[in-house]
Amino acid sequence: MKKLMCFLAFFLPGVALAAGGSVHLDKAPIDLTDKASLQRGAQLFMNYCLGCHSMKYQRYQRTFADLGIPDELGTENLQFTGEKVADYITRAMPEDAAAGWFGAAPPDLTLVARVRGEDWIYTYLRSFYVDESRPFGVNNKVFPEVGMPHVLQPLQGTPTEMHEEVMVDGEMVEQYVGIKSDGTGSMSPDEYDQAVADIVNFLEYTGEPAKLESHRIGKWVLIFIAVLFVFVYLLKKEYWREVH
Repeated sequence: MKKLMCFLAFFLPGVALAAGGSVHLDKAPIDLTDKASLQRGAQLFMNYCLGCHSMKYQRYQRTFADLGIPDELGTENLQFTGEKVADYITRAMPEDAAAGWFGAAPPDLTLVARVRGEDWIYTYLRSFYVDESRPFGVNNKVFPEVGMPHVLQPLQGTPTEMHEEVMVDGEMVEQYVGIKSDGTGSMSPDEYDQAVADIVNFLEYTGEPAKLESHRIGKWVLIFIAVLFVFVYLLKKEYWREVH
């Protein structure tokens, strides 16, 4: 029951916002055929996300094979928890300790793109901003009161909310217009957006690793069904010829 409550507490607010909230979700530039993007996304995930979040339904070996990464290279550069190449991708952080530090253990992210949607994740990772009232000093426009630190801040820099004064019903009010980095990160704004896109691309892949293959086979299945329908229709006409 406790795990169920933690799951609901983490996922339902984001689903509600994605479905009918006031936050505009940016379109994620997903391309599962871009192996370079998937490789970069895997590298970023392993370096910045795997410390807290696991992918316990995805194996390293399957990931390396699908992304065109030799096992030796992947083991050397993308495995940091002492696991074997055939093992599932799990975090090093103990679950009990994580629950104590964050209030609830960070969720597994294998299927997060299917639960949240790639647009939600893409916008979420680009919507952190400084909020000293929060435990980790940041908040998020897509997921208010989020309990997660901004782990990509070294890449983006310190992000702050931007507002401008606009006239509404004859009064000047401040309106939120976006988030801007202070430029202290190791990436430019465009580079950071691309890095986030790579992570989301990787998460979209792990949500359904066989998606491209399924779509390829699916086209042939539809063609087969269409051809079969013609023969079935002609056979039906032959059987019922005397009746009609």
